[in-house]
Parts: sequence; C-alpha cells; structure tokens
Amino acid sequence: MTTTLLVPTYQHMLQTLSGLLDKAQQQMPDRAEALLAARLAPDMFPLAAQVRFAAFQAQEAVFRLRGERVAEWLDAIAAEGRNAGDAPGTIADAKERIDAALSFLANVSSGALDASTTLPIAIKLPGGMTFDMTGEQYARDWALPQFYFHVITAYAILRNRGVEIGKADYVPHMFAYLRPEAVAAS
Repeated sequence: MTTTLLVPTYQHMLQTLSGLLDKAQQQMPDRAEALLAARLAPDMFPLAAQVRFAAFQAQEAVFRLRGERVAEWLDAIAAEGRNAGDAPGTIADAKERIDAALSFLANVSSGALDASTTLPIAIKLPGGMTFDMTGEQYARDWALPQFYFHVITAYAILRNRGVEIGKADYVPHMFAYLRPEAVAAS
C-alpha cells in the first residue's frame, strides 16, 4: 500500500507544482524569474528552495522506505535548496528538478515500498534532534507532511505575489474523478 499511496501522491503534486510555475510564467513573463527569490516571511526559504525541497522529499522517501542510504546526488538537491536564497536559478532549473523527480518516481516498481511498514527509520535533524519511527510512521507523519508543506508554501508564495491561481490549480488531478453529469450541468 505504501507504494500506491506515496508515488501517485508525489507525482500528482509535483505535476501541480510544475503547472503553478507555468502559470507564473504565463501571467508574469517579465517577473517570473524574480518570483524564485520570493519568500512568505524573512526567515523562510524562497520559492526556489520550496521547489527543490519538494523534489528532494519525494525522492528521499523512496530511498528511506527501501532501506537505502539517500544518494549523494539527492543530497546535492537538498543543498541547492538550502542555498537557493543566494542562487535561486531559473524557472527552467526548477522545472528540471521537478521533471527529474517525476522521472525517478516513474521508475519505482510496483510494491517496491510496501514491505517497509515496520522498517526502522531515524530522522536526524540539525541541532541534534533524532526521531525514531517505523516506515509506516515515517510515511504518514514525516514524508507526506514535509512534502505537502513545501508544495503548499510554493503555492502560497506564488499566490501572495499575484499569480492568479486557485484550488483547481492546486488539485487538477481531481478532475479525473469528476462525474460526467457535473460537467454537463456547468
């Protein structure tokens, strides 16, 4: 169940994030690149970091839930995120990170994460805090909330800076479940 829950969730929301960046470019062609340095608050990471952290989180979970050490190339993406205030890059760079994460997720085999529910996982944070969890707890209480935090923060930054987006832009994958009569009635 872990694979069928996490992988599609990450894929849907990374596609959403890519679509939000597309809207920013369409609506603000002269200012879209500057949005990458935008923050909700002075002590928060900018949009460029939120995108990189979302891409990192989606892939990190796969490594951890397979019981593997997180790859160095993936740690480099997290470092990019931490340094995004000084080097935000371009919208193309951000979309490239999203596309790479989507490609990575597309290659996760069916059931690859399902045996991980009881796998012990330790999350070590700067400052010496360590959280010990099972794979199930990690997926539910850390991996998904962390991922969603970065996606929704990116959404909030874009919305705050004037990009015209709404709920339909945040959950476009939901239209696959829309009853046909609802479309005919509108």
